[in-house]
Amino acid sequence: MGILSGSQQKEPLHYGEVFSLWSYLTAVKGTSATYQTLYNHAGDKELKRLLEELVQGIKQESRDIEDILKANGIVLPPTPPERSVADLEDIPVGARMNDPEISAAISLNIAQGLVACSQAIGQSTREDVAMLFGQLHMNKAQAGAKALRLNKEKGWLILPPMHKSK
Repeated sequence: MGILSGSQQKEPLHYGEVFSLWSYLTAVKGTSATYQTLYNHAGDKELKRLLEELVQGIKQESRDIEDILKANGIVLPPTPPERSVADLEDIPVGARMNDPEISAAISLNIAQGLVACSQAIGQSTREDVAMLFGQLHMNKAQAGAKALRLNKEKGWLILPPMHKSK
């Protein structure tokens, strides 16, 4: 038998894995609260549906990561309180985020999550941790595709300058 080739759940997490799991969990918990707040600002029904799906996905991700951290005796990061639902009309016009801004923020967050998952996969020695981040990466890629499709359909996609060869 080689090194770390036994039951993965019985192998210790190394500090990088602990940090990746803990910091990812901290970030997604904050993101969930942010998405709940952005939901109140969104006017587009499809954008609201995407935000709801993302929050539900984050809840599942959080449970999966919490299970690993708890099993390894790691104290969980704090969870922000759930945000209440507000009526868009109650938010003053100058204080509202508009739908294209919300969608751009979602797209940016998904891209950052993809990078975080890739980094965690690369530093993992436990296969179960690498596989978990692989699953999270795949979920984020699918969410990114939904966000891209929505941005294109709604005309919210802001293109960088296009390179044309001579």
